[in-house]
Order: sequence, then C-alpha cells, then structure tokens
Amino acid sequence: MDLLKNSIQPYAWGSRTAIAELLGEPRPSPLPQAELWMGSHPLAPSRIVRDGREMSLSDAVKGDPEKEIGPRALAEHGPLLPFLLKVLAADEPLSLQAHPDARQARDGFAREEAAGVARDAPERNYRDPFPKPELLCALTPFDALCGFRPAAEALALVDALGTPALSPVEERLRRGGSAGLREAFTFLVTLPPAARPPLVEATVAAAARARSEPFAEAFALTGRLAALYPDDPGVVIALLGRLVRLSPGEALYLPAGNLHAYLHGVAVEIMASSDNVLRGGLTRKHVDAEELLRVLRFSEEPVPLVRPRPGGPGEEVYSTPAREFELSRIKVARAGFDVGVAGPEILFCQAGEVAALYHSGRLALPRGASAFVPASTGRYRLEGEGVVFRAALPRAAR
Repeated sequence: MDLLKNSIQPYAWGSRTAIAELLGEPRPSPLPQAELWMGSHPLAPSRIVRDGREMSLSDAVKGDPEKEIGPRALAEHGPLLPFLLKVLAADEPLSLQAHPDARQARDGFAREEAAGVARDAPERNYRDPFPKPELLCALTPFDALCGFRPAAEALALVDALGTPALSPVEERLRRGGSAGLREAFTFLVTLPPAARPPLVEATVAAAARARSEPFAEAFALTGRLAALYPDDPGVVIALLGRLVRLSPGEALYLPAGNLHAYLHGVAVEIMASSDNVLRGGLTRKHVDAEELLRVLRFSEEPVPLVRPRPGGPGEEVYSTPAREFELSRIKVARAGFDVGVAGPEILFCQAGEVAALYHSGRLALPRGASAFVPASTGRYRLEGEGVVFRAALPRAAR
C-alpha cells in the first residue's frame, strides 16, 4: 500500500477551516480550501513514495497497470484509475452545472480535438473523453440544488414573486412538464448580457418582499446568490431547481444531464476520473448555453437520496449505477475489518485512527490520511477505531 500525498484545490468557494481541521493543520488556512483530491487525475495527481523515490500515482499506474489496477479495470477503463475521491468543503455556492454521458463526452472531446481547441483553453467543454457520474456523501448537514422542480411548482413560486420582470418565465412554465422547464431555462440561460442585471435586480427585490412561506428558503437563497453574482441569470435559474438538504451519512447520486449546484457543507465525493463540466450560471467561467442544452435532462422527478445498505460487518455500501466506482463507509472497531482486494482502492480515514495490515507491512492511517491499495495487494486488514471511506470498483466488476 502507498500513503498518499494529496493536492488541495484553492477554489474561491472553499472553506478556510473544514479541510484544515480534518488534516490537523492551522486554521484558518491562508487560502480557501475547496477540494482535497485523492487519485490519479492528471490535473492534480496524488503523490506516492516507492523505493525511496517520489512519483505521481498516475505514473505508477501507467508503469504497470495490470499490477496497480488489475486486469478487469484495465480491460474496461484502460490504463488509468477510473475514479477520483475528494473531500469537498463549500462555504459558498458552486456553479450550476451538469455532466455529459459517455457518448456525449466521447463525441464532444473528439469534436473539440478536431477543431484544435487547446485542452486548457477556458472555452473548452470536454477536457477528456469520459463521462462524470458522481456520488456525494454528506459529512455535515449539506445543502444543494439538484434537478428541477415540477413545472407547476416552479410556476407557483414565480407567481408568488409577483414581478412583471418574470412574465416571460411564467409564460413558458405554463406550458407545463419538461417542455415548459426547458423553455423557461432556455430563455434565462440565453438572455442577452444587457438584460441580465435588471432581471436579477427585480427578482431579488421581489424575493425580499415576498411572504410566501412554502418558498421562503428559495427566496432567501436568491438574495444570497445575487450578492455573489449580481449580473448572473443563474440567480433566477436557481428558483427552478429543487433544494435538497442531506443529513450526515446521506448521499446523492448525480447521473449525466442532472442540473445541480452544491451550496454549503462538507462531504466526501467520488466520481469518474473526468473533468468534463458544462456550466449554466453562478460562475465567472465559460458558459456554453448551446452545449449545455444538448446535455441537460429536464425531468420533473426528484433525484432520490442514496442511503447505504449493509456490506461486510461494520461496512455500509452506497450503491449506484456507475461503472467506474463504488463508495463504502467502514466503522472500524476492535474486532478489525478484513478485505479481499480484487481491484484498485483508495482508503480515507475520516475519523479516529486505524492501521492497514497487509502482506508486506503495516500502514498507519490517522484522521485525514489516505492510501492507495493496488489490485495486487490481495488482502488487508483494518485495525484500530475509526471511520474509513473506501473507494473501489463496483462489486459486480471486481
């Protein structure tokens, strides 16, 4: 096994305390700490030490993929670790966004490669040819926008604001169903730049005056978003979204085409190892409305919460349809926890202190530490007392 040295992404929306506290570092941190990355993603691969030499986990996997990720993962996903594990700490809202499915990612990547768009260009949509399903498991109460309200509910909310500025949105929502949602969203995301500030201003003023109890939380969010993005139509688009609050231990699985934005909280997130994000607002980054509309799915159905099911003794498994990953949470007690390895894994100690015992050694994992488990490890045992998140391939693929 390899102890991981991980990168922290200093995005502006990150917390200055949550990740620092988890890692036992001084707080507040000098910069916002938004995401702790554990994996081999080329943007910020974890580092390991082998034979006294430091290397990236990405290079280690490429050097001997059959040993590191195993023949099944190699055959299905190629010579790369197919998942990326993160700790996400949001003090401010993230952008409204969606991710492509496998075909959309493959076609979009090929299209931009053929057009000669640099992979690090700010206007690039597809930085790799892979989909990006993701699962988020709350460590603290966690607020998010996830999917769309039913068109009738969104219409009632907009009606409650009572501002003529939103009449074009009301008109489109009255068509009902997914078609009404698509038309309302399209109107807002393609709004000319000059028309955005007055619409946001009128919406925020109406939300501040409104006394409609069913939508009080959404109206309060409008003011908070506008303080950060006063000229962004995403402030109004957010009114079309479903507000979700996760309790610690609850999770959301976000399939392709789901519009979402994380608002506040700390969570463990696992995803396919991809960087394909199509943004729709609440951002100063590139928004390609046309491509986003190709990817979005305007379902009125809520995205169900993912609650864990029992795995081995002390293990809870968050099952999803994703081919690239499975997340489980292990409560390690004095009896220990034995694992048979059939593919690559990443272990992250979220609480307490544990040790991983394997054929050639012992690796201490205090709170905040993480480790890479090569597919060739065979078996290992966790001892101590703590909580460990385990990222692995889906059980059917092991």
